[in-house]
Amino acid sequence: MEVVVDGSPLTVDQVVAVALGRATAVAGADLEASMGPAAELVERVVANEDIVYGITTGFGALASTNISSDRAVDLQYDLIRSHAAGVGDLMSPEVVRAMLLCRARTLAQGHSGVRPVVVHTLLALLANDVLPAVPSQGSVGASGDLAPFAHLALPLIGEGFVLGDDGPVPSGPALEAAGIEPLSLRPKEGLSLLNGTEGMLAQGCLAIHRARQIVDADDAACALSVEALMGSARPFDQRVHDLRPHPGQAESARRMRELLAGSEIGQSHHDDFSHKVQDAYSLRCAPQVHGAVRDTIDHCERVFNRELGAVVDNPIVFADDGEVVSAGNFHGQPLAFALDFLAIAVSELGSISERRTDRLLDPTRSSGLTPFLATDPGVSSGYMITQYTAAAIVAENKVLAHPASVESIPTSGLQEDHVSMGWGAATKLDTVLTNAARVVAVELMCAAQGAEQRELALAPGTAEVKDVVREVCPALTDDRPPGVDIAAIAALIEAGAFSKLAPDREDSA
Repeated sequence: MEVVVDGSPLTVDQVVAVALGRATAVAGADLEASMGPAAELVERVVANEDIVYGITTGFGALASTNISSDRAVDLQYDLIRSHAAGVGDLMSPEVVRAMLLCRARTLAQGHSGVRPVVVHTLLALLANDVLPAVPSQGSVGASGDLAPFAHLALPLIGEGFVLGDDGPVPSGPALEAAGIEPLSLRPKEGLSLLNGTEGMLAQGCLAIHRARQIVDADDAACALSVEALMGSARPFDQRVHDLRPHPGQAESARRMRELLAGSEIGQSHHDDFSHKVQDAYSLRCAPQVHGAVRDTIDHCERVFNRELGAVVDNPIVFADDGEVVSAGNFHGQPLAFALDFLAIAVSELGSISERRTDRLLDPTRSSGLTPFLATDPGVSSGYMITQYTAAAIVAENKVLAHPASVESIPTSGLQEDHVSMGWGAATKLDTVLTNAARVVAVELMCAAQGAEQRELALAPGTAEVKDVVREVCPALTDDRPPGVDIAAIAALIEAGAFSKLAPDREDSA
């Protein structure tokens, strides 16, 4: 798969493919034609010493400071160096790859006033896996992700650090080894490398991909829990969900219905209303909850796809009109809201999953399963403490679900007096996703153990779910530390192992 960077919109799926190494990114053939006019206009602005923000002025609260034409290039270098103030753990290689791609696409649109060589150099870093070391803390999502992008930009000029096998290494030798020539910046190019929302956008694209894997796994976990708990498949009847036509709800109900089709366990009590009049909400309402998460993911993907076709630089160069306009397209609020909404939704996947796990382990509510799924209850504790783990993680996600996007703190001497905190929303969302996968992994582990205590046959679909779990987690015979198994199942979730089950959508979805 090849992704062409020519300034046209990209999709979330394309960003994910490049970030995960499944696709390569190449420059479009006509970058000179699309980018040249704006770059020439910037050069004229400098030559005429027109007063234009970020080209012949300082930045932020220093915007009233005029810069002479002979200092315009120095301005760009000092901007990158001074803004590289990030701290904390480094962003993952996947996020950095996505950032490089998204930044290259924005600049290729021809409204930033930079030369094609800037795009070519960004893509050269990507192609050679020379990935800048980008700290995780320092952005308020105001003029976009300034500090992270400064660290992303430093290697372009032969400075800063890139990711090595054992940690950050100086960029100079890495560039030389890859045959990449450092950029000699021209006016505005430093500013255009920093301004924009692509840091939080890159994280958002990857979050969409991860959230889809987790909600698919949660559907599979619920279906297997229904089997283990002798629950009913009636709540997943298509006729029910046709009456409330939310697309995500219909899709989750379909997946659960297909996974449960042909179950001997379910058939054994299908018409026996003395067995159980109705199941608890965590089982019966799972399509409504999981489906709402699916719809939220779809909403956020639409927001991110729009941003993947947007110009988010400042100032914006309108070459055809001969004008450079200072505005605010770099403000991250649209993304910050979406990222926070996604964190709220994903945290609910863990919340409902933990309730099903608790039911599987409680002998008074598990329809005859052994206490805590132990093989020798009393001597053995079985999976008792795994519910503690899930509960602790769910509680953590409830805290992390508090929106970052309402926490504006003014910066730059009150010039930037309202900021989005979108980067913070994205980084905490990453933790929420990791946590949710672990909670669903606990349910899958317990549901597999419980299902094996039933004498009747599982449905072919749920049997496959159980078999996937058993690839990394053997059945519990004697007590053993379950943390390793939880981590292994969570890795399967993140790899999409449960997304491959019941994959085809019905027309009603």
